[in-house]
Amino acid sequence: MMFTHADGNPVLELDDEQSWKLLEATRHGRLVVSVAGEPDIFPVNYLTSDRKIYLRTAPGNKLAQLTINSRVLLETDGILSDEAWSVVLRGTARVLTNSAELAVVEGLGLKSWVPTLKDFYVEIVPTSVSGRHFELGDQPEHEI
Repeated sequence: MMFTHADGNPVLELDDEQSWKLLEATRHGRLVVSVAGEPDIFPVNYLTSDRKIYLRTAPGNKLAQLTINSRVLLETDGILSDEAWSVVLRGTARVLTNSAELAVVEGLGLKSWVPTLKDFYVEIVPTSVSGRHFELGDQPEHEI
């Protein structure tokens, strides 16, 4: 995806559409949860559909924590030789239990990256999304 930086600024704030295009084109990120003021972060693979995020998980800390506090962050990024980007999605997570919803999500083809049983599907409904694109390079010299 091409990004145009104005006035030679190496940092570009992305709009919602640009951020979503990057989210949709990526399949990995980090899920941030917080319980009792203690943050935790987990690597995840995910899919997007209808401007929602879907992931699979097994019983454990991630599942327990997002059911205690459904407010989560998902961060994903990409780094190339001369550019990088980062997108942060804030949202509300819930474990899907309705058979009709589960059938739809199973039809998306979301597979676990590691050969473990991950029987729980989680949906994240976004409340906000933000992103930045970076042109990489050497730090400029200070003006004297």
